[in-house]
Amino acid sequence: MVIMLQSHLFTKTRKETPKDEVSKNALLLIQAGFIHKEMAGVYSYLPLGLRVFNKICNIIREEVEAIGGQEVFLTVFQDKAVWEKTGRWSDELVDNWFKTESKYGGQQYGLGFTHEEPLTALVKDYVQSYRDLPIAIYQIQTKFRDEKRPKSGVMRGREFVMKDLYSFSRTEEEHNIFYEKAKQAYTNIFKRVGLGDKTHLTFSSGGTFSKYSHEFQTESESGEDIIYVDTKSGLAVNKEVLNDEVLKDLGLSRDALIEKKAVEVGNIFSLGTRFSEPFELVYSDEKGEKKPVIMGSYGIGPGRVMGVVVETLSDDKGIIWPASITPFHVHLLRLGDKKEVVEASEKTITLLEQAGIEVLYDDRDVSAGEKFADSDLLGIPARFVISDRMVAEGKIEVKMRKDGVVTTIDNSSLSLEYLNQLKDL
Repeated sequence: MVIMLQSHLFTKTRKETPKDEVSKNALLLIQAGFIHKEMAGVYSYLPLGLRVFNKICNIIREEVEAIGGQEVFLTVFQDKAVWEKTGRWSDELVDNWFKTESKYGGQQYGLGFTHEEPLTALVKDYVQSYRDLPIAIYQIQTKFRDEKRPKSGVMRGREFVMKDLYSFSRTEEEHNIFYEKAKQAYTNIFKRVGLGDKTHLTFSSGGTFSKYSHEFQTESESGEDIIYVDTKSGLAVNKEVLNDEVLKDLGLSRDALIEKKAVEVGNIFSLGTRFSEPFELVYSDEKGEKKPVIMGSYGIGPGRVMGVVVETLSDDKGIIWPASITPFHVHLLRLGDKKEVVEASEKTITLLEQAGIEVLYDDRDVSAGEKFADSDLLGIPARFVISDRMVAEGKIEVKMRKDGVVTTIDNSSLSLEYLNQLKDL
């Protein structure tokens, strides 16, 4: 299990917030040393931030693979000819392409902003018969979009990572079965990352092949969307599609709806044959007849989720990470370097390590005030303090970041049962 010495961490917290940021998530993540801004809309993940990011990705993997998703990793470079089949190479149709040209021969390439076209072309090489379906393929991969004004930190950037899942089915019925599984998987994901009670399945425009698509919208004052939440069911409707016909379809009453600002953290779409027809992605059914494959698309941005968690689960002192995605379960602060304090700290770390608890050990030679402030800013769920007084009393001071409650516990109380609870705060 991971034990990190804070004195070895090359990143440092900042006393001041960055002047060129306006979003809370960017302000806090940069100040706490989780990310580094390279340019507008482009951020690098530093050690603490990468630990959070990877935990979010792992939760997504577990839930997507539980419904049959198979992971791939496709190329960023996009072939112009592939995208011309659907017309989406056109800058008039897609206004956020990043495109480049080779110095050798002048070939044009795009940097992928999504992957429906290339994956449909790829699947065509492997699907011929009804026996080859259904399948679901996903990736967690870097995307590029030329956002005009990237000002929402890691929630909306020009370079970002997306989990994009694509389903390939024989019939509408088969597609709908998988679509419902994807809904549940998304619900599970947002619950596990700590956003479940603030995130609503939201009805939105469905486009050509379905009356509705579904967004997962998280209540947030920083949100760019307006949704209307039904107080009984928790379902929501995007303001863009709210009308009497939609309310009747969904069995909702306008009187029971509450207006909320929200951030879209995920979306799922039925694509029908929108992409399979241009690529002639067909299969032979039991009678030998050729039929087009029915597709669906399902997106979540892990970095966006991380940003929304910070926007919604933070206070005036800093970030408050849920246990499921925190960089460490315990932030152990050693106050002073007396032999007894050092030994007590190391003994506690051994107990934590044996229980599988991830620990950030603040062994730095700085003031207690600075350690306390940094601990609040970093947002690790449990803070353990070991000092002269605590050692003399045979105790450890414990503060829970979420509610700020401070208690002291006897060293003998560090049972396996107690320590395991730290993983679920």
